Amino acid sequence: MDAEFRKTTGENGVQNSMYLEEKTNKSGVLSCIFSLKEEVGALAKALRLFEEKGINLKHIESRPSRLNEQEFEFFISVDSACTHALDEVISALRTQISGNVHELSRNKQKDTVPWFPNDIQDLDRFANQILSYGSELDADHPGFTDPVYRARRKEFADIAYNYRHGQPIPRVEYTKEEKATWGTVFMELKTLYPTHACREHNRVFPLLEKYCGYKQDNIPQLEDVSHFLQSCTGFRLRPVAGLLSSRDFLAGLAFRVFHSTQYIRHSSKPMYTPEPDICHELLGHVPLFADQSFAQFSQEIGLASLGAPDEYIEKLATVYWFTVEFGLCKQGSEIKAYGAGLLSSFGELQYCLTDKPKLCPFDPEKTSVQKYPITEFQPVYFVAESFEDAKEKVRKFAATIPRPFSVRYNAYTQSIEVLDSTQQLTRLADSISGEMGILCSALRKMHQGRCSPDGPSPMKTDGVAQNPQFSGRKRSLIEDGRKEREGGSCSPGAARCADSLVFEEKDGKVTMSLLFALNSEKNTRLSKITKVFEVPRVLLFSFFSRVIVIN
Repeated sequence: MDAEFRKTTGENGVQNSMYLEEKTNKSGVLSCIFSLKEEVGALAKALRLFEEKGINLKHIESRPSRLNEQEFEFFISVDSACTHALDEVISALRTQISGNVHELSRNKQKDTVPWFPNDIQDLDRFANQILSYGSELDADHPGFTDPVYRARRKEFADIAYNYRHGQPIPRVEYTKEEKATWGTVFMELKTLYPTHACREHNRVFPLLEKYCGYKQDNIPQLEDVSHFLQSCTGFRLRPVAGLLSSRDFLAGLAFRVFHSTQYIRHSSKPMYTPEPDICHELLGHVPLFADQSFAQFSQEIGLASLGAPDEYIEKLATVYWFTVEFGLCKQGSEIKAYGAGLLSSFGELQYCLTDKPKLCPFDPEKTSVQKYPITEFQPVYFVAESFEDAKEKVRKFAATIPRPFSVRYNAYTQSIEVLDSTQQLTRLADSISGEMGILCSALRKMHQGRCSPDGPSPMKTDGVAQNPQFSGRKRSLIEDGRKEREGGSCSPGAARCADSLVFEEKDGKVTMSLLFALNSEKNTRLSKITKVFEVPRVLLFSFFSRVIVIN
């Protein structure tokens, strides 16, 4: 659940809720959590450290520790002018009092790279560094005066607070009242999906009904949905106890992990919620995370955030807001909704496809600085040509982020590889070479099947498929294409097929040229072939084709 998310589910174009923006600088405070053993004088001793350094405490609250029954946790906020003094107090807490301290505010020095998780288990380190605890409700929340609802929210928050990566997500027995609230939202939105939602959402939704228990009288379990997503795209859900900072939330996406709430909105207002709830997560986000292209697009935003300066985190959070939360896309001659904030809001899902809002083409440079209101429906939406197009644009935008390295997600080890050394680049090249070897082998075998109706064509000693009609030719299509681009003439007739994998180095850049052939009757396969290059994330600089004439 992102602290950069504002929920908009009001009716008649007016929203009565907001939840999203992390305003770490506006309040001018620094925050941290420390734990102390339950003993006489422990808190007084800790507070004396703040007093000795002249630090003014602006806020303090306590709660029993979820990790150690013999300890209490204290959340404090101090004036941001006390940065250096706070560092000394934190050091003293760790050495003199043996307290466990977690710094929530990240006041980094200029030109330093912010910490980011390298392994999926590192998400445990910040999953509970939340900006607000799930059971804490504002005075204008529909459930603020409902003690039963508040106690229920605490149950959900405690489940998430004690969760660790690798554990099964605890199952929840939802009450009849909670199921009724879900049912109202579920049926209202389901009537709009066929006409308003993108085809990817509508393709996945029946599968969720079939395999994950999506129905009017049942709230799906996060564990079941997470397993479904892992089988589709490798995405998984993780319960969260409250609002995360934008940096932490986006970092989870880099590992294909989505921090999800488990509680549901108050029953008194089933079509309204002042924060993300399970209706928003399961109806809005989950269907799209089961789509390969959208899952990769979402991960690209997460990868771009790792080690990014604060100002770019704000820009990426805004891109996230206008895409994953409130994005529109072209599908044929129509505009459809794919943002979770739209797909979980009955009112705004209808409004966004009218002629009232302004629609702009998605451009990360412009989108990232677009201002947006938090008390009404969006006056501006950004329309993507496709998820593939949006993904490439985000990649180009990420390349402009000032950080002294590139990153790559290793799905085998579920870790982030920092590409800042020749050793790392060599490993990446080996990985790409292996993937391209598989690609070349597949293309070669496809060609063999087409060259002869009676069976595969003969194999050369070097393992390259060779049609007898091409024997004796020394020049390849790649060579011909290079000569054509340079203004020269190419060899007449056909060139050798399936024998073209050429690496070239120029100006410090290495490019690879690959030749493959497709029957003209089945050129529809070309779009499928180009998608193969996306598996190892190969960037196609140019694409040339020619007719092969066999004499």
